Amino acid sequence: MISPEKHHRMANAIRFLAMDAVEKANSGHPGLPMGAADIATVLFSRYLKFDPKNPLWPDRDRFVLSAGHGSMLLYSLLYLTGYEDMTIEDIKQFRQLGAKTAGHPEYGHASGIETTTGPLGQGIANAVGMAIAERKLSQEFGSELQSHYTYALVGDGCLMEGISQEAIAMAGHLKLKKLIVFWDDNKITIDGAVSLSDSTDQIARLKSANWNTMAIDGHDQEAIAAAIEEAHKSDRPTFIACKTIIGFGAPNKQGTHKVHGSPLGAEEIAAARKSLNWESEAFVVPADVLDSWRLAGLRSTKARKEWEARLAGADAEKRAEFNRRFAGELPGGFDAAIDAFKKKVAASNPTVATRKASEDTLEVINGLLPETLGGSADLTPSNNTKTSQMTSITPTDFSGRYIHYGIREHATAAAMNGITLHGGLIPYAGGFLIFSDYCRPSVRLAALMGIRVVHVWTHDSIGVGEDGPTHQPVEHFASLRAIPNLLLFRPADETETAECWQLALKEKHRPSGLALTRQNLIPARTEYEEKNLCAYGAYELISASDAKVSIFASGSEVEIAIKAQAALAAKGVSARVVSVPCFELFFEQSADYQKAIIGKAPVKIAVEAGIRQGWDSFIGSDGTFIGMKSFGASAPAKDLYKHFGITAEAVVAAAEANLA
Repeated sequence: MISPEKHHRMANAIRFLAMDAVEKANSGHPGLPMGAADIATVLFSRYLKFDPKNPLWPDRDRFVLSAGHGSMLLYSLLYLTGYEDMTIEDIKQFRQLGAKTAGHPEYGHASGIETTTGPLGQGIANAVGMAIAERKLSQEFGSELQSHYTYALVGDGCLMEGISQEAIAMAGHLKLKKLIVFWDDNKITIDGAVSLSDSTDQIARLKSANWNTMAIDGHDQEAIAAAIEEAHKSDRPTFIACKTIIGFGAPNKQGTHKVHGSPLGAEEIAAARKSLNWESEAFVVPADVLDSWRLAGLRSTKARKEWEARLAGADAEKRAEFNRRFAGELPGGFDAAIDAFKKKVAASNPTVATRKASEDTLEVINGLLPETLGGSADLTPSNNTKTSQMTSITPTDFSGRYIHYGIREHATAAAMNGITLHGGLIPYAGGFLIFSDYCRPSVRLAALMGIRVVHVWTHDSIGVGEDGPTHQPVEHFASLRAIPNLLLFRPADETETAECWQLALKEKHRPSGLALTRQNLIPARTEYEEKNLCAYGAYELISASDAKVSIFASGSEVEIAIKAQAALAAKGVSARVVSVPCFELFFEQSADYQKAIIGKAPVKIAVEAGIRQGWDSFIGSDGTFIGMKSFGASAPAKDLYKHFGITAEAVVAAAEANLA
């Protein structure tokens, strides 16, 4: 129990650090930290299970600041509770070049930042993923090793963004009882009062999604504590609506949009110091207040040591498996299993769609990696993402390894980010490539954070056929390749698919997307090769030392390139074929390798059932591109390829025209 006076002084330390940092930077959002300081003080000083001396303790509670614009709330808490890599100098450098204290919290910049937030709604969806991971791992390893809460603080903006509804519905359906969300209900957005744009009854909304709901005074410490304790008893996720005053303590601006996204100004900060009886200078926290906060940071040391003892006392196999998985390491024998699968494929040379090749590969992977957590956004039969080892997770049974995410692509991608950030699991989920647009903000954040998430995107071109242009991605390869630190794989056959999966899973610090076909493809590689050739990003599939024509292709169009090469050979024209499964990996190869793969053939042609953007790196601006220049159409796939001129005959004609 903390006295009201001590609580207020501890909360005011957050408020003034936020005010002072924003003022010094002349940029930022002081209103949320000032308004939510009481909520954060109760949570961090009395309930949150964490240890600043061991920030990555696997059984810590997770705290997600979904309303990331209020980043100074989190930075202040990290400094006050004693995280060694968050100093007062870091606070003073808020929003400056190279500082840990970026404008919005960024994962990896400092300990205690569980995820990158800022794009509103992402944080609550990440928190849902973290809660899924906790429940799954608790079922698998036991509550003695995994039993913790996930807390999130959201604002009106988070709740207005569409992703929040997807995430809220998902959490309510799965009965994620260890997920607790605080709503900073201050009724203010940047434009002014929330009433300008919204009149949603958020309590009714959350109730309808199967959440436990409460409404409290967000400045009453005992009401906050009582709500948290009640939430701990719930069998459903809990939503606590905390009525707060934005910019609490700023006598002339509190409760208005003027404190939302602008510095208070020296005059208002001076008035706030007088109003809140805070006599310390800027960036100075009184010793007794800092001591109280540092003691709060030590509060869970005993719990952490007890947990370490339980882990040490677990049987050797369980302990080793737990440690391996939280270290993000793959099990021994993974490469050998993929290699054996490649040998098997080379012996049979199947003609299959790469979505089926992915399923076959996952059958091997999921048999060896217990940490894979599969799923699909309601497209399981189309994405081929569920294998024989996987049963479905349900609200009452988390023993399975497969999540039916529903038609919620955006929240699926964000929840997978949260699952990865939690640790101990490797999530993958399926969807149509066209709907990667719905996933894009979450995919971008995964790339920004540098985390391992795998997206299985099927129906990757006009090969979708009759579903028509609404379902046929044409600009999506280029669009996804434009995201820094994302690996986009487009394999040409079963062997390449296996290699791409191998690369995606071994990449600990980048997300991956596999663009896979609906239509069957002939094998591009018919003989076993020990090397993972896809690791080069592009490689020579059919050689010709005296080639007059180089044909570059990815995915389903490699088949077209192979047929065109054969037709040209029959006409006495020497041509080579380069398979390009991953642009990003190719451009990481040495300059000599890239030069050799691009080659010296006078005619260069690229073939892909998408737009040209990006291919000039291979063929030059004067090279020939055979692909899409428009949206698709509704017809059988073979008719569409012919209609849009993406055929072996078109490649041959282009080669002959350029050689003439």
